[in-house]
Amino acid sequence: MNEWPGGWNDGSRDRYGSPRAHGGVPPQARGGHDAGYGRQPGYYEDGYTDYDSGYNTGQVYGGQGGYDDYAPYDEPPRRRRVRFKTVLISLVVVLLAWSIGTYFWANSKLKREVDLSIVQDRPETGDGTNYLIVGSDSREGLSAQEKKDLHTGSAAGKRTDSMMILHVGSGAPTLISLPRDSWVEIPPFKGSESGKQFNNTQQTKLNAAYSQDGAPLLVRTVEHNTGLKIDHYAEIGFGGFAKIVDSVGGVEMNIPQDIKDKNSGADFRKGKQTLDGKQALSFVRNRHAGTGDSDLGRTKNQQKFLAALASQTATPSTVLNPFKLYPTMGAGLDTLIVDEDMSLWNLGSMFFAMKDVSGGQGKRMNMPISGPAPAGSLQWDKAKVQKLMQQLKNDEEVTVTSDR
Repeated sequence: MNEWPGGWNDGSRDRYGSPRAHGGVPPQARGGHDAGYGRQPGYYEDGYTDYDSGYNTGQVYGGQGGYDDYAPYDEPPRRRRVRFKTVLISLVVVLLAWSIGTYFWANSKLKREVDLSIVQDRPETGDGTNYLIVGSDSREGLSAQEKKDLHTGSAAGKRTDSMMILHVGSGAPTLISLPRDSWVEIPPFKGSESGKQFNNTQQTKLNAAYSQDGAPLLVRTVEHNTGLKIDHYAEIGFGGFAKIVDSVGGVEMNIPQDIKDKNSGADFRKGKQTLDGKQALSFVRNRHAGTGDSDLGRTKNQQKFLAALASQTATPSTVLNPFKLYPTMGAGLDTLIVDEDMSLWNLGSMFFAMKDVSGGQGKRMNMPISGPAPAGSLQWDKAKVQKLMQQLKNDEEVTVTSDR
């Protein structure tokens, strides 16, 4: 007859403990304080010994040996690394897609309208890259009210309001203003649209070249009088200039003295102030008050402002913020006219070089002037100009200075 509860017999053995582990004596026979079942502590009623399971009598979800003794779940290191890589790859893909999209959007808006290949008798290419940056008085796209607000007048056609050569090479960039009243020689040329050949050489002001045949003749005239090859051309009109300034929230300038000029609309008090698009345009166009030698003083103001504009635009708060980046780029690209070979990379290089000039990492100057010339124009200092252009062509440090 089986004497063990649950049908266990003397031959039953288990690794958890059995009657045989205690000499084959049933718990009841050994006695003990566990009345009713005759069970010693550490034994189940079926003969199994207790093992440290963490679940003792009276313990329910907590306390000694309960759930609270288990450490919180910790994600395996390998899984964390996989998750981190997934997030990182996703961010890179999004950033790459955004960059590519921005590139194609900007590239499609760039107006490549100037063909420099038709320019005649060009100088040899030097080291570095030379940009001819032109501010025109184009009123294209401006309403009658905008022309009135911006004090642009309503003259037909376009003229150059400012001209600068920017040299970018292995060293610090150099920005040189060309006064529009410079007395220069316009060489014979072929009309860019008519194809008609003009064989006469003219002695006149520099801005006359642009008014006669636009960008190609202006480039030819600059190259003819400097011996420096122009690699790229960039031109922006009144409207685009004002929109760029407004899109970045204005540009901070330190006005050196009170300025009031009814022709340009300039009306400023001395000191630091933030100029909006309308004010900025009046500041760079002013040539009748607070500019010293009129055209020369005005070119200095233009350099200061354009460099400040580049410096305040090329900031992380603008470049990394789509809500500021796209309006700013859109405002500039809508009216910016460049040569057919200008890439966005070239445009970016030009822009950041101007930022460097503003930050003191480059040189800015006027074309060296020796004195007055006919018709209220300005005569270049030929010896200094020749040395300056040779230094630029060889991509050397510029040591030439302008006294005005």
